[in-house]
Amino acid sequence: MDSLQILYVLLFSLFLAKCYSQQEDFLQCLSNYSETNITQNIYTPNSPTYSSILEYAQKNPRWLNSSHPIFIASPREESEIKPVILCAKKLGLQIKIKSGGHDYEGISYRSESPFVMVDLSYLNKIKIDLNEETVWVQAGATLGQLYYAIAKKSNVHGFPGGVCFSIGTGGIISGGGIGTLMRKFGLAADNVVDARVMDVNGDILDREEMNEDLFWAIRGGGGASFGVILAWKLKLARVPEKITVFTIHRRVVIQNDGTGNDKYVEIFFQALFLGPVDELIPLLKEKFPEFDLEKKDCFQEPVVDCSNRPCIKKECRESSWIGSVLYFYGRRTNESLEVLLEKSIPTQKNYFKATSDFVKTPVPRKGWKMVEKLFLEEERPQMILEPLGGKIEEISESEIPFPHRKGNLYNIQYLVNWGDNSESISSQKIAWMRKLYKEMESYAAESPRTAYLNYRDLDFGTNQEDYSYSKAKIWGEKYFKGNFERLAKVKSKVDPNNFFRNEQSVPPYQLSY
Repeated sequence: MDSLQILYVLLFSLFLAKCYSQQEDFLQCLSNYSETNITQNIYTPNSPTYSSILEYAQKNPRWLNSSHPIFIASPREESEIKPVILCAKKLGLQIKIKSGGHDYEGISYRSESPFVMVDLSYLNKIKIDLNEETVWVQAGATLGQLYYAIAKKSNVHGFPGGVCFSIGTGGIISGGGIGTLMRKFGLAADNVVDARVMDVNGDILDREEMNEDLFWAIRGGGGASFGVILAWKLKLARVPEKITVFTIHRRVVIQNDGTGNDKYVEIFFQALFLGPVDELIPLLKEKFPEFDLEKKDCFQEPVVDCSNRPCIKKECRESSWIGSVLYFYGRRTNESLEVLLEKSIPTQKNYFKATSDFVKTPVPRKGWKMVEKLFLEEERPQMILEPLGGKIEEISESEIPFPHRKGNLYNIQYLVNWGDNSESISSQKIAWMRKLYKEMESYAAESPRTAYLNYRDLDFGTNQEDYSYSKAKIWGEKYFKGNFERLAKVKSKVDPNNFFRNEQSVPPYQLSY
């Protein structure tokens, strides 16, 4: 064995020894700070369930081979988080907080530094008060669990959250929370009336105790920059007993090579109307006659065959609010509500890269022609346009950190998906996504070009070792515009030593000097 190999073995041995020492020190520290045996809910890489917890957390499997936590803490009680924070601070470990695990860049479960992942999935209690029309939901509960609990209690209440069932309420609400009801009721974060947060000292604060600055910051500013979101108190939305959902599906051929292997794009226009079919149809005939939607389309299965040819397919359903939740997730409106509670690890891996834009003026025809051309280069590209306006625009841009209010027509989410995560394939897909994003620049909102925090993109920039505020502004103002400075000032008050940090966390304001 030559000297280089010997050095490698020695360095690797030292690394293992260091990890083992950190594990021993951390477990001993937890025992010192805890009144109960919380170590039974602490998992190391040697624990039988460690891999399954981590795999379930990683909704974007691009990060399966990234740096993994030296511990996973899965608290059953809020009080179990305090020793984890105190011991991580004492031993110089980072904390990563996972509620649903949908962070697009995986920063809730990976890091280049030694870290502990706090998995909140067992903190999922939900308490509904229909007299007050509010609900307390712990941050580890998924949207599916929240929607299920509301539907079991009432058929005239809902909540303006997102579409995907497995998203954690802790994450989506702290990032803003775009959803199908937002034009009527605002974002999820607009409907928060109280919260419970554990700060850097392990103290639990409600709205009155945390002061209005911190309460402002966590509703759309990314809660993990400021503490551990434990629970939200949310205002329920009153919805009619009958809601109508419909889809206009067009298949448009964009390249015909004469061999029968046409290339085409699928265009789906989906909408929700807060009322019955009898009210919707006259409105559509007046405002959108080109849809040609008839009442009969809402009470029968569509019969149009869209396979291998251009076509238009119309689908319409009258249902309850919870039926519309199922519909927008690709389920039947009358399907069992138990699907909202499903927790499973996908058998087929779907790797993806995403980013986003806000748009203030309609994209012209030449812009869509450019998109069609680029779509020909990829097998599984997507663009999702989410209409804004309504209640969203009525709220001040500084009411909460989410600033994308005035004059925005819609948000665009760009996605590219693939099934083989080899380095060459991944690099190709990510390069294509960056190309599309660059080509869309002239059609997006500008000064700055803006983006949605919950569609996080580390291409915008990341914190370096100094966690400089002035450097972080480059990406921070994309997400928060002028609200970024206020977020940094709140950070300086509640976490001046920057314990709660990640690649795109809000840094303390004073670190810019």
